[in-house]
Amino acid sequence: MSDSTASEGQVDTSRRNWVAMTAGVGALGGAAMAVPFISTFAPSERAKAAGAPVEANISGLKPGEKMTVEWRGQPVWIVRRTPEQLAELPKLDGQLADPNSARNQDDLTPAYARNVHRSIKPEFLVTVGICSHLGCSPSDKFAAGPQPSLPDDWHGGFLCPCHGSTFDMAGRVFKNKPAPDNLRVPPHMYLSDSTLLIGEDKKA
Repeated sequence: MSDSTASEGQVDTSRRNWVAMTAGVGALGGAAMAVPFISTFAPSERAKAAGAPVEANISGLKPGEKMTVEWRGQPVWIVRRTPEQLAELPKLDGQLADPNSARNQDDLTPAYARNVHRSIKPEFLVTVGICSHLGCSPSDKFAAGPQPSLPDDWHGGFLCPCHGSTFDMAGRVFKNKPAPDNLRVPPHMYLSDSTLLIGEDKKA
């Protein structure tokens, strides 16, 4: 083999290595660029905080149980009420500060929840779990009967441990309590019998 042929072989080899290396770097760069581009299709944390709707699967929720989902950084309670709990609601009107959810309607109670059970479907209560007094989170007190910090004729509901505000199983506040309003009902709708969408109510 002549010197010129050997030299040409070395050039070809070097060129192939350079082309392969360049192509590899280009592929890595393309992949790196694709990651942030693809991630823009998923809701960002900022979008979620701004109020992106949240889906909740309620198929496994049994009567008397509660589940919590986060929407706009707030706890949203979904309670499946028992027939007995629903039957007690109309009996409490005289003890409640706003039994018909007439106060601050647009902010606290959508039109489809301005009823005795404050919900679309009577058995399911959907409410923001934050007291309307100072923003504390009430505790579940679903069991009826005398209990500490509760009246002897308690029918079930929620107790705010900070200042003693009490709410019935529809999130309605009792009279003469620090909390000025009922618990808020967020916008929501049913996508199916088992899926609830919180934060949007276009079909409600």
